[in-house]
Amino acid sequence: MVRLLPRGIYAPLPTFFLEGSQDLDLESFKKHVQYTSLAGTYPVISGTMGEAPHLSSAERTSLILAARQALDAANLAHIPIVAGVGATSTRESIQLAKEAAEAGADFAIAIPPGYYAGPLMADGMKALKGFFVDIAEASPIPVMMYNFPGVSGGIDMDSDFIISIAQASPNICGVKLTCGAVGKLTRITAAVNDPEFQAKYPRKMEHAPFLVIDGFIDFLLPSMASGSSGAITGLANFAPMTCVRLWKLCQGAPGSGLYAEAQKVQNLISNADGVAIKIGIPGMKMLLNKLFGYGNKPRRPLLPMSAEKGEEILAIKVLKVLMDFEAQLAAESKA
Repeated sequence: MVRLLPRGIYAPLPTFFLEGSQDLDLESFKKHVQYTSLAGTYPVISGTMGEAPHLSSAERTSLILAARQALDAANLAHIPIVAGVGATSTRESIQLAKEAAEAGADFAIAIPPGYYAGPLMADGMKALKGFFVDIAEASPIPVMMYNFPGVSGGIDMDSDFIISIAQASPNICGVKLTCGAVGKLTRITAAVNDPEFQAKYPRKMEHAPFLVIDGFIDFLLPSMASGSSGAITGLANFAPMTCVRLWKLCQGAPGSGLYAEAQKVQNLISNADGVAIKIGIPGMKMLLNKLFGYGNKPRRPLLPMSAEKGEEILAIKVLKVLMDFEAQLAAESKA
């Protein structure tokens, strides 16, 4: 089945582990895939939130297979899977892309390998451009770039560089910007959405247009005015309906009732996202443990959040308000 790369809200899924052994907890993972996807979000597997650096290639494959099984079982066969394939070497990243496609992933996403950031940034980032182009040209599925300086040795790809990669490979299907740069987003969307650009540099697959997606949802409303195609946000792990509601409200015209409501929901989400960004993977796993009973431990050397710290986080007003709003939306959906 050919699945569209959609605009909207993507959930970067955590990877859950069994107590003691730290083996994959695929049953919890499948439940969470269904929970987030039934709310209208799209799964991103083996990314930053999924502890990709802690996973073997076989485990990445297992997660994709489990996700596809979970989606199909919930009558969500149309939902695409985005799988992380970034690794330290081009060779391994290409292999991960091929394995992801074979396991059932529809799209891949790759982050710059920050271990050798210095040489990669030298000479106008020539080596880094080759990294993305080589992966995309060898991958059986379209590849999205991932700009996150905080976890890639400080590598921050600018708009001209990202556009040049889109020009160099028709199998590049977009970029996730976890850098909060609205100006960069605006410049990229202005270029790739230009009819002249699209005619000269068509994408390899019609179902995979070039999308520019926010890595934070705390500025989705203003970024959509600049052409954003959605957000990949950790908040979708415990407030997916709220995130999807914001996306839909953002379609309203400025000055309309929908837009006014969008501003209110954006404020709610922005305040909560400010907390979620700070608590990281241990905090997210703590929240999901409290809400759904999933394992709360990341893989070592990361440590779980203490019970005391967890209670402090859960007591933060903006998180409680968000979860109350999510519960209200869930109740309305069942009415």
